[in-house]
Amino acid sequence: MEKETTKKLILASQSPRRREILSKMGLKFEIIPSNSDEKMPNGEFKPEMIEEIAYKKAEEVAKRVEKNALILGADTVVIHNKKVLGKPHKEKEAYEMLEELSGITHYVVTGVCLIDNSTNKIYKSHTITYVTFNNLTQEMITNYIEGYKPYDKAGSYGIQELPEGFVKSIDGELDNVIGLPSKAVKSLLEITENY
Repeated sequence: MEKETTKKLILASQSPRRREILSKMGLKFEIIPSNSDEKMPNGEFKPEMIEEIAYKKAEEVAKRVEKNALILGADTVVIHNKKVLGKPHKEKEAYEMLEELSGITHYVVTGVCLIDNSTNKIYKSHTITYVTFNNLTQEMITNYIEGYKPYDKAGSYGIQELPEGFVKSIDGELDNVIGLPSKAVKSLLEITENY
């Protein structure tokens, strides 16, 4: 059964994965994709950077909708060696990223921002999950890229679609790696006292 919030909840993203996670939480929401720039600032990665991108996404939508709404923005990045692995533009780039992640532990950070546009209050948080890959063969990487074309995914992979044998372990929340940490979203909604 869907839960009603006293204020309208708006997801500032067209990601089917984020939509699925919110639905699984039993929340009623609308989707209004943000037109905000997702570009990460230069320099060494800090989690606050991803919170800021999530905030900009939510803020852009908050300016366009009626008052009495809660706007949820989110952004997910894959980090290895303090470097952000973004979305690959072509097959070679995707291959190189997955080759780099082979046999090692990297981490996934999702920044979440909830704006209550009736009070202009802003709530932000980030969640980190550690993912360890097995040693990946050339064939495993090539087959995955050809089969799933992960060009819209940070780090060149979607955890929910990876073939058996890719992932050795996950330390933390799986939903976070998929694109939206449900625990953080629940906490932010509870803080607004409209949950």
